[in-house]
Amino acid sequence: MTLQHVSRRSFLAGLGITGGGLVVGLTLPGCSSEAPPSFPTADFSPDAFLQITPQNEFVFICARDEMGQGVSSGLATLFGEELDVDPARFEVNFPGVHSAYGNPAFSGIQSTGGSAAMRGHYLPARQAGANVRSLILEAAARDLNVEKSKFSTVDGNVVVGGERYPYASFIATAQTLPIPEQSPMKTPGEFRYIGQDVPRIDAAEKSTGEAVYGIDFDIPGMKYALMKRSPVFGGSVQSFVKDEIERMPGVIDVVQISNGVAVVAETFWQAKKATDQLQIEWDTPALAKFDTSDLRADYQQALDEESGSTTDEEGDLTLAFRNVDTQIEVDFWTPYLAHAPLEPMNAVVKVENGEAEVWTSIQGPPFAQASVARALNIDKAKVRVNNAYLGGGFGRRLIATHVAEAAEIAAATGHIIKLIWTREDDIQNGVFRPASLMRMKASVDNDGIINGWTAKRVGGNILPDRMVGALPVVAPDFVPDGVLNSVVGLADTTLSNWMVDGSSVEGLAGDYDFPNRVTEHVTVNHGLPLGYWRSVGHSYTAFAKESAINVLAEAASIDPVELRLKNTRSNARQHNVINVAAERMKAMDAEKVGSLGFASHGSFHSYVAQVADVSVHGADIVVNKVLCVVDCGRPINPDVIRAQMEGAIMFGLTAALHGDLDIAGGGIVQSNFHDYPLLRMNEHPEVEVIIIDSEEDPTGVGEVGLPPIAPAVANAIFAETGQRLTSLPLRFS
Repeated sequence: MTLQHVSRRSFLAGLGITGGGLVVGLTLPGCSSEAPPSFPTADFSPDAFLQITPQNEFVFICARDEMGQGVSSGLATLFGEELDVDPARFEVNFPGVHSAYGNPAFSGIQSTGGSAAMRGHYLPARQAGANVRSLILEAAARDLNVEKSKFSTVDGNVVVGGERYPYASFIATAQTLPIPEQSPMKTPGEFRYIGQDVPRIDAAEKSTGEAVYGIDFDIPGMKYALMKRSPVFGGSVQSFVKDEIERMPGVIDVVQISNGVAVVAETFWQAKKATDQLQIEWDTPALAKFDTSDLRADYQQALDEESGSTTDEEGDLTLAFRNVDTQIEVDFWTPYLAHAPLEPMNAVVKVENGEAEVWTSIQGPPFAQASVARALNIDKAKVRVNNAYLGGGFGRRLIATHVAEAAEIAAATGHIIKLIWTREDDIQNGVFRPASLMRMKASVDNDGIINGWTAKRVGGNILPDRMVGALPVVAPDFVPDGVLNSVVGLADTTLSNWMVDGSSVEGLAGDYDFPNRVTEHVTVNHGLPLGYWRSVGHSYTAFAKESAINVLAEAASIDPVELRLKNTRSNARQHNVINVAAERMKAMDAEKVGSLGFASHGSFHSYVAQVADVSVHGADIVVNKVLCVVDCGRPINPDVIRAQMEGAIMFGLTAALHGDLDIAGGGIVQSNFHDYPLLRMNEHPEVEVIIIDSEEDPTGVGEVGLPPIAPAVANAIFAETGQRLTSLPLRFS
């Protein structure tokens, strides 16, 4: 940790904060070892840092992007705990691009996802807070001529002899001292904020409408742009007529860019009306004759006839399946899904004098920077990114296609461009969770020990598509686009023929004590752009795995919860959440409205068990209540954990009950929430969350509540009706 000696006026001018004070830079885990840069020059932003103003105000720059998951509150809690400052006192801001903000879950790339923030930053953020507190105490000792050991601290004040002195009182001396590097941290018994239901620090501004999201940016002089893109993936513009469009009210320009044709106007609505009238002739690829039935047929043929790449193998399956008491084999289908965050994709881009500035909301500012640099053929250092609150991410905002489009339009027209994707744009032209067909084969002996397990998945790999966005971030500017494109093509070929993207099969064989197991993958990719969706591969593999466990239990006449307990003895945390949920399930059995279904799954280093109370009325599936038991290590803020479990369950129920994208003529049929519905309030079940009290370091929260919900509901439907549903969304044929 190094003290940044910067001009207070220049610092505040760049940050837009009045007053001055102590500025401290700190490096969070996974970051580069370079010193945080001074702030604010035109070339870089500072590392995550704390500012203490002369008014004893505290500003925290958050290294992770806040998309509703509570990461800003969580990191402020870690820092505030050791600094001895109530997290509610922090003003949290978000930085631009700098290598020091690397995320350990993304190979050092500055981005947010994978439920990695608390897991990655738990100790370093606390250490940084402890170091700053120690610095303040050392300065106080010198200013007051009192031995350092005589001091205590309370909410941003140094206490000695019955007197309180604000931290800001010692700024002048603190600026002259080196910052300690390994100051003692609190023991858990001394925690005041960690483990408590601390109010979220963004709650007030989000409740009052003061919070700024990417779509709220209003840059003087900007014009609005909307685009029309090919209705078939891979299509390109053949011709279009713009004369009539340019004569429409408010229309400024109509330009063709790499992804289609853009209409620029004075207002959003003028651009929308004009775009709706724009007629384009498209060159369409072979995919134009492709529909969902073709997809299912191709997947089924690959599942039946093709040998997969083995990704995990243990023991002797031949022997396991030969000496078997009970054996099952079941296929499971999950469709393509859109992310559909409530804030649609948007970006404002200004291009001037060979430089660009971006205002957006994204899960990784470097993705926006690199995409603009590549689109405009300029150095990344000449692209400045301003990030804001994200109105939902779920992996969708790891992709910066919309930012590159805005940059192209800005360069072509000479205007500051605010590009907004409509809901139809995002559902029909965005990126998708891959579809999957999975075959689960398993055997169990009469003692309830699962002695054979095979899982075979057919579908696309996400990684090649995502390398298109990630490679420009990590590659030097001098590497030409042709080389990057070749690397992406090589990755696609490699993952199709010799290797498997880990996210394609994650969760298919985890959690249980399978002594004899094989996981295989057959890559079938039809050209739809793929992206990480909330909980990634676990969102579909848990459905197959946990449904298959119940099918196996039913075939062997074994209680499905007991089967899980017997086969998780080497996985203590998984075993425990199953056991805790099983005990609470006994009470639920007496209270239930319909029938109960059980599922458990480990993902992102955390473990979750869920029980769903489900009723079936004709073709209508009603989820009455969900019990969720989660072990996510030491809870930082239990209220945030409960909220994330509730949100993940609702997100997962949307997919389980409604989520489906159909393909016709090479394009997506669904277009908005009327035919791609979200879970409605009247469908919202009661949710009870039990958080395991743990002394382990924190693990994932944002994604882990989703995977078990679909199989828990499917298992409850079987208990209620005797019908096993093996496809999502869950529907009766």
